[in-house]
Amino acid sequence: MPTRALAVLLLLAVPCVQMGCYVRQVQHVPAASVSQPEKEKIVGITTVKGEAISFNPPGASINDKILHASVNKMPYEIPLDQVERYWVERKELSKGRTAGIIVAVAVVGVIAGVAATHHSNPSPPKSSCPFIYSWNGSEYVLDAETYAGAITRGLERDDYSELEHLTADKGFYRLMITNEAEETEFTNLMALQVVDHPAQTQVVADESGNYHIVAAPQPPISARDNFGHDLLRWLEAPDRLIWEPEAARDASHGVRHEITMTFPKPKGATTAKLVANAATGTWGAFMIPESLALHGRDLEAWYQQIDNNQKEREALLAWSLREELYELKVYVQEPTGWQLGGIIPGGGPVVAQNRAVLLDVSRVPGDELHVQIRPPAGFWALNYFAVDYSAESLPRVETLRPVKALDESGKSVLAELSDVDDSYYTMPVQGNRAYVTFPAPALRPGMRRTVFLHSRGYYRLHLTPQGEPNTAVLREIGGVPDAAARLAALRYSQWQNGQ
Repeated sequence: MPTRALAVLLLLAVPCVQMGCYVRQVQHVPAASVSQPEKEKIVGITTVKGEAISFNPPGASINDKILHASVNKMPYEIPLDQVERYWVERKELSKGRTAGIIVAVAVVGVIAGVAATHHSNPSPPKSSCPFIYSWNGSEYVLDAETYAGAITRGLERDDYSELEHLTADKGFYRLMITNEAEETEFTNLMALQVVDHPAQTQVVADESGNYHIVAAPQPPISARDNFGHDLLRWLEAPDRLIWEPEAARDASHGVRHEITMTFPKPKGATTAKLVANAATGTWGAFMIPESLALHGRDLEAWYQQIDNNQKEREALLAWSLREELYELKVYVQEPTGWQLGGIIPGGGPVVAQNRAVLLDVSRVPGDELHVQIRPPAGFWALNYFAVDYSAESLPRVETLRPVKALDESGKSVLAELSDVDDSYYTMPVQGNRAYVTFPAPALRPGMRRTVFLHSRGYYRLHLTPQGEPNTAVLREIGGVPDAAARLAALRYSQWQNGQ
């Protein structure tokens, strides 16, 4: 079963030592952010009806607001106002000292309800946090974004990412970690955790790094939001249909969606493993630097508070959970009403990960389980939910430390990545990277293997905010529920209008 809602594929090409080579990117971008689609190379689309359609080469043409293409060698056309996302192929020159690579990027997502009108505004910035690429025996494939949201040392955290594409090659596993944003990244640890498990099962990590065997995941039998929209086709399978509403207020000026999912529940079941494939929304990632800029010239002082004051750090984490911008509460319906059942952690917006949430369903009557989430608009991209009622069993986990780690200049950074300590592998410049090698133990007979990266670190965005802090907005965000989401909706409206 594929576990990626959003994926980026790196195709290793010929070495380009000390020379440039072209990077080819196929990005799935909202129609509203493509101002001149007729000038783009469009290789596919997602429609407003939730259809994912790939075009035969050379792609689509546009004439009089109609898109024309070939699908399975048959003519195809669709009005532009029925296009949710364009799959746009772009090329740019990439320079690298060690090797050049041709990159094919498929950032998949569907923004439900975004009007297919076109504006001259640019796309939001790229996401932050290190990218992890797995060697699959012939090419590097983007497999994870690690410790997303850890924007200063006080928020340094552990991350557990499944490496779906990692393959043993001549007795070793190989990873590449890269800095692809305007930030400095500090990685404290990279270790692999290998889980061999029965072939017909899958293993899913929870936010604390515990691993759960999932034997019989069941998708929802219904999924609706508080406006009555049927979301089942968006949430029932791990595919290219991602429910990611735009960051806008609804007709009643609200900025949250309430999504209620119904699952079958066996008689006598007392616990359930909820499997959620979700990621931070594109606009949610954009709002991180926007929010930091509100501190103005006091930003560095704010960082120091979070880094050095435990009470300030705990207050920030409590606020984050209250607002659900980057972690999402899961509620279970019981006879007494909706009860908090667990938390879905956030992650980077490019590569979504499956996460397991253990739910107590012992007080749920009948043969149905009702689960509700309340994501703020624009902050979440949701792909897939399922529940598994199989008995909990602890898989055997083998931890692998790296045996070799070289940065792009050939310098060893093995000591910095081997243990959790005060020594960090630092990537201060966009384009920094390191190649990390691990031993690959033999697979246990009759078993299937899943490999996770346990990483730890933090990053600092390259921001130079100036002027006085916006204390009024900061006070409102801190004290008024959903004020941060309302600010995001305002910024989104301004962005749409080119302001």
